[in-house]
Order: sequence, then C-alpha cells, then structure tokens
Amino acid sequence: MIGFASALSTRAVDPIVPPIAEGLAVEPGTVALLTTAFALPFALVQPILGPVSDMIGKVRLMMICLGVITVASFACAFTTSYSMLLIARIVCGMAAGGIFPVGLALIGDMIAVEQRQVVIARWLAIVIAGNVLGGALAGVIADLFGWRSVFLVGAAVGLAALVNGMLNLRQAANERPQRLDLRQIPVSFAAIFANPRAKFCFLAVYLEGVALFGLFPFVALLLLTAGEARSSIAGAVLAAFSIGGIFYSLVVPQMTRLWRPWQMMIGGGALCALALMAIALELSWPIQFALFVLLGVGFYTLHGCIQVEASELSSTSRGAAMSLHSLFFFLGHASGPVLYGVGFRSIGHTGALSLGALIMILTGLMCARYLRRP
Repeated sequence: MIGFASALSTRAVDPIVPPIAEGLAVEPGTVALLTTAFALPFALVQPILGPVSDMIGKVRLMMICLGVITVASFACAFTTSYSMLLIARIVCGMAAGGIFPVGLALIGDMIAVEQRQVVIARWLAIVIAGNVLGGALAGVIADLFGWRSVFLVGAAVGLAALVNGMLNLRQAANERPQRLDLRQIPVSFAAIFANPRAKFCFLAVYLEGVALFGLFPFVALLLLTAGEARSSIAGAVLAAFSIGGIFYSLVVPQMTRLWRPWQMMIGGGALCALALMAIALELSWPIQFALFVLLGVGFYTLHGCIQVEASELSSTSRGAAMSLHSLFFFLGHASGPVLYGVGFRSIGHTGALSLGALIMILTGLMCARYLRRP
C-alpha cells in the first residue's frame, strides 16, 4: 500500500498539464516542467536517503516519506500559484525518493538473486498499478471535478496507506536502528563504484529515463495538436504504458524460463525502439494506446534485468546501491523533458522520437554486452 500510494502521485500531473496551465494562467510548456520538478529532487536526494535507509531501517524511512508525500499532496490541491505548486511537487519528489528504491533494496535483503527478478516484478506490479491509476484517473477526475481534485484523491490514498502502515508495520518500524553515521556514506559509494558493472547499470537507466520518460509530459500536448483535447484520453494513453508493465509482471516467470537475461535485454530495447518509431507517425489515439502498451512491455523487460544487476552491486550497502540506481534513472527523467523539448523544436517530432528509438536499442545492446552473466 505504501508503494501504491506513492506511485499514485508520480504521473498524476502528466495528463492534466493543459487544465493546470489554464487554471493558473501559465504556459503549458512551463507546467510540463512539473515533471522535472518531481524527478530531479527524487534523483538528487538519493545519495542521502539510500544510505540512511541502511542505517535507520528501510520500513521506518518508507513510512516517514509517505507522511511527507501526503502533506505535500494536500498542499498541491490548495495552491493559489504556480510557484507554490512547484515547491509542493519538489517536496513530493524528494519524499518519493525514499520509497520505491528502498522497497527494491528491501527485496534484495530478503530474496535470493535466483528468484529476485520475479519478486521485483511483483513489487513493480503494485507500483505500476499506482502509475496506471495515477495517469488514467487523473484525467477523468480533472474532467469531472477539476484538476485540484486529483491531488486531493492522492492525499487521501496516502493517508489511508500511512494509517495502515502504522497499524500493521509497527514491529518493523520500531526495530532498533544502527547508529546514524553520515561519514559512512562516501565509503559505501566508493565500494559500489569499485564494481566495474556499476557504470553500465547507471548509464543504462539514465538513458532509459531520457528516451522514454522524457516523452511523457508531451503526450497530452501531442494529442492536442492532433485534435484530441480530452485529458481523460491523454491519461488513458499514458496509463497504457503501465498496463504493459503489469502484463510483463504477469508473464515474467515464463520469460525467465525461456530466455536468458541478456536476450531479454536486447529484446526489451528493440521493442521500445519499434514502439517509439511507430509513435512518431502520430496515428489515432487507440493505436497510440496499443503502442504505449508495447512500449511498457519493452521497457520493463529491459529495466527488470538491470534492476536485478543493480541489487547485486553491493550486499552490505544495498540501500545505497539502489539509491544510486534511482539517482541516475531520475536524472534521466528530469533531463528528458528538456531534451525532448529542444528536439521537438529543432528536428521535429519524428526526428526526436527516432533518436529516442536509437538510444533504446543501443542501451539494450550495451546491457547485453557488459551486464551479461556467465
């Protein structure tokens, strides 16, 4: 429930960029940067929150961060200016940084590496479900009740998950923490980067963030130029990506029996590249919906393999390793909208999406080459 509630707010802004722009009297392109305002703080806080989770306890940190997200979501609902909304989303992004990667590290602590990809897929299914509803319901709620209601719903779900955690996770949250020694943080990071596989894990997830998630804030605007103005449709198309992720989580046990990880890496990258090339054709929204499902399957197939490798970079500082994994991934999230904006203006939609497709296939090949296990 903690993972679901935090994911609900992650993509909630993407389908409601136009109504927020109208309501606060700012340019849509400026509102689209709220994605960067969430993703960049998420990334930058990772070098602190990951090691802190190793010291004070992963469950304890996740519950604290969920409380901050709930308060920040309420603030988003009642904001009177774009600057206030921007600050609230920055705080929300920072707090979200202490939930998803820490959950991955918790799985790494509990599950043997042979079974880890399947269990990570189950965790992803819960988080992706939050992304699905965060994108799809945001558009519907905004059409019916206004964009402020989107944040109110997210805050209410966060509060319910927090109460549930306080009731049912008391034992884990009350476990005696280690001594909080911030001087150990550089030592943990040095040990992680001493692993030669680390640079390929982190580069790969950065490129994924740029090529895929950098596109998401522009989906509603791309549909608007094609004559589709409904926020609910934009939300549905964005949710299709997460639906592809849920499909991946259901079939990953069969996939791991049929193919080796390096084959899944190449296949996932190729699938993403094909989907991006087709999206560049600007077809009708039902076809775009299907393409985003395909894009989701490809991404999670590649990304799931990378996550397993990242969780094995360090067994003693797993929280720190997964925080670095998320740091580079969300640096890609943060810089992606800026780079796509430049690409759309300079080389057009087709050129920018074709470049994104090239990045994805090369990322899959790089991972298959340098993260391949004997």
